[in-house]
Amino acid sequence: MKNVLRLFFINTIIILCSCAVPEVQVPTYEDMDVGEALYMKERISAIEAEFAITFYRDDSKRSGDGILTISKDGDLNLRVYSLGFLAFELTSQDGIIKSVPVLDRTKREILTYGLRDCLFWWDIRDYEVDEQEDMYLLRSYLRKLWVDRKTMLPVQQSVQLEDDRELWFYYEEPQKMGDVWYPSKIRIDLSRYSLTLEFDEMLFLSQNPMIQGFE
Repeated sequence: MKNVLRLFFINTIIILCSCAVPEVQVPTYEDMDVGEALYMKERISAIEAEFAITFYRDDSKRSGDGILTISKDGDLNLRVYSLGFLAFELTSQDGIIKSVPVLDRTKREILTYGLRDCLFWWDIRDYEVDEQEDMYLLRSYLRKLWVDRKTMLPVQQSVQLEDDRELWFYYEEPQKMGDVWYPSKIRIDLSRYSLTLEFDEMLFLSQNPMIQGFE
């Protein structure tokens, strides 16, 4: 009986191991110039995404599920659902922002400039590069972007607003869609607010026919 149980246990382990999904490693680009890595993403003109969203302010928090379409120029359509019901909707078209319910300035900046700059993180112009041990620090007039030297993915970013406040972005948990790797968890901080996005799906669109990813 013991031998039978032992064989059953061994066979079960073998089956579980054979069914396990192999972990996909983030590719490394240590020999690539950081400018070239950013340029490779320039074809992306819009992003569609589904995600879990959590707003934090002081000791309170509100959570929901979001659906977003956002273009490189900042036009966007965002819907947030709570318990299956539409709880919030925001659109931005040619700089005109509308939302239901109406937002205060800080939330509005997080969900417009914040979403645009954190998702299109590679769209930085006239920057200088400071080579650090594990990262590149890219500095422009209003932005600072830290990029991992191996993966060429963002680590964190700051954007200075007109009133000298700073939007901060923190990137974690790389995932893959098609051939494109992206951070699947992003935290945005501004003043007393913090926003966490955990992406379930992200679709990248180009100015050419729609694509899910490319190298």
